[in-house]
Amino acid sequence: MRMTRQRSAINELLRETNEFLSAQQIHDLLAERGERVGLATVYRNLQAMTDQGWVDVVRQENSDVQLFRYCEHDGHHHHLLCRSCGKTVEITVDDLEEIAQAVAKRHSFTQVSHDLEVYGLCENCSK
Repeated sequence: MRMTRQRSAINELLRETNEFLSAQQIHDLLAERGERVGLATVYRNLQAMTDQGWVDVVRQENSDVQLFRYCEHDGHHHHLLCRSCGKTVEITVDDLEEIAQAVAKRHSFTQVSHDLEVYGLCENCSK
């Protein structure tokens, strides 16, 4: 995948934050930095970066809005997200992987994938 100026700006922005951001938020932050990147270009680049495994994507709780973040891990993982501040912890759940495969096998499903996002309040926001 070619590293265009726009993709490089998006990548740099995502590497500087630990929280998940919407495409609109990314677009707005890029504009604040003086980067001229159209919203459609942000969406296209985020999709390409997600397909390459460079970016994690989750759905905002109780919404269809997708949120994006630079991916720190190569393998399959899940997320624990704070509802208030957006703090995110990447987690692996080995038992879940086994359960998903067992349920799929029981119902004769193949090529199974899954996502798990756990939402709550982090220690600081709980105070």
